[in-house]
Amino acid sequence: MSQPFIEAFFDEPTNTISYLVGDPGTRVAAVIDPVLDFDLASGEADTRSAERIIAFATEYDWRIEMVLETHAHADHLSAAPFIKARTGAWIGIGAHIRDVQKIFRPVFAMDDLKTDGSDFDRLFDDGDLFVIGGLEVEVLHVPGHTPADVTYLIGDAAFVGDTLFMPDYGTARADFPGGDARTLYRSIRRLLALPDATRLFLCHDYKAPGRHDYRWETTVGEQRRASVHVHDGASEDDFVAMREQRDAGLSVPKLLLPSIQVNIRAGRFEEALANGVTYLRIPVTWRTKDERATASRQRRPDAE
Repeated sequence: MSQPFIEAFFDEPTNTISYLVGDPGTRVAAVIDPVLDFDLASGEADTRSAERIIAFATEYDWRIEMVLETHAHADHLSAAPFIKARTGAWIGIGAHIRDVQKIFRPVFAMDDLKTDGSDFDRLFDDGDLFVIGGLEVEVLHVPGHTPADVTYLIGDAAFVGDTLFMPDYGTARADFPGGDARTLYRSIRRLLALPDATRLFLCHDYKAPGRHDYRWETTVGEQRRASVHVHDGASEDDFVAMREQRDAGLSVPKLLLPSIQVNIRAGRFEEALANGVTYLRIPVTWRTKDERATASRQRRPDAE
């Protein structure tokens, strides 16, 4: 079986890893989980991270034909539309993005948001097959972090999105709307049923305590032996109890509100108003004194 060429691009501000994945025989490539650079304080967006991927592809003669999202990210904005505009690539995501759109449409009062997934060019169901050049790609639906998470299995490489982190860090949070810790555990066990030598490429790394370098590649065997959350022998009930307790102490991701409303539209912003300016929506929640006291308890950073 032909194996993919893989080049990783790390974005430290969001701890995100994007990938260029190509078929050496045809020079056709896909970009997985590209980042749009966005500064929340100023509202400035730019495309330098995506441009770096495109420049690499141009230099080494890779033809980008598709952008693959593992899910609708809550911690960074997607650069998929920019890459599509520059290369003609189509944009794909798991078909359960429809469920995510239905969850968040009322949250942001986005009355014009289509909830049929049609903002994306292709929607993938569990078990779907497609090709990157001559490389076969199998789609695995792995919900739990969100309802729409998918893994792309390409040769001996699996691109797992946020479902798993490095063995010394653990697993993704499951407390977003539509997320579920028990479902996440079962999705992870499905991934860990792949051959031990299967390489797992992650979407994030936050450097576990005591580790001083960023890492984003592991294997099924390493996860089964050493994962602090889902090693062999870790029971489903114990995982759910751990995950739910851990999630209760996590802060909301800094870019959650801009990311979700943009990413469920395949990375598109709403149309600019008559003044030529594009705006994001920020729902405001009012709290009572008692609610403020509850919310002020110590929370860990928004990693996961």
